Amino acid sequence: MASESAEQFVKIINKPLKSKNPLVIVGFPGIGLVGNITSQHIIEELGMKYMGSIDSRYFPPLAVLFNGMVYLPVRIYEAAEKEVVIVISDIPIHPTASYDISKVLTDWMQSINANNIVSIAGIATTTGERRVFGGATSKELLEKIKDKTEIFQVGTISGISGSIMTECYLRGLPAVSLLGETPGPNPDPRAAVEVLKALNKIFELDIDTDKLLSQAEQIELELSKLAEQVKTTETPALPRKEFPMYG
Repeated sequence: MASESAEQFVKIINKPLKSKNPLVIVGFPGIGLVGNITSQHIIEELGMKYMGSIDSRYFPPLAVLFNGMVYLPVRIYEAAEKEVVIVISDIPIHPTASYDISKVLTDWMQSINANNIVSIAGIATTTGERRVFGGATSKELLEKIKDKTEIFQVGTISGISGSIMTECYLRGLPAVSLLGETPGPNPDPRAAVEVLKALNKIFELDIDTDKLLSQAEQIELELSKLAEQVKTTETPALPRKEFPMYG
């Protein structure tokens, strides 16, 4: 029996790109939705053009609607004049699918002559800060980001973001991981703002962050109001024992 290849499970369907050596930014769902929020904001700010999608039998059976139009949940956008390409996903990728998807995606990024690859994700801490941790696949890139991020000294990058970085390292491709610090699982535009600032510094982009920052303040206000409403309506609960959480 012939062995099945990753390409049989994952397909990339896109129009020809105009970018010659693009910066490719990848944002998949994760803690704080940092990758999604950052990528979506760049798409809107640069007025990026929809160029295609990634389809896979690993994905759940669903379609995404934008203003009545049907799209696949993992999409590709391009700003040709800026030489920027974005891969953004509305669905989480199951760990068992990460290897095949990252392999096919990295094949594709090589085929379009990606100049640099950036994998964006979130990292949960209890510090209350919004730092951006960075890692890279080469010493040259690490030198480039060391003054713009907190270098991630020891740890792991899980999920599809980590799988993409591993695949890039094995192939000798220039890739950077940017991890936005966030206090928890809630959508965190403020963490995305800090990632955008780091991106601007590292790759000399000029993505405005004011709109996203104002959205962050509005989201925080709404969450605060919701928490207050819950507090005034909930019944007293029995004392519970708190355990530390590591992640």
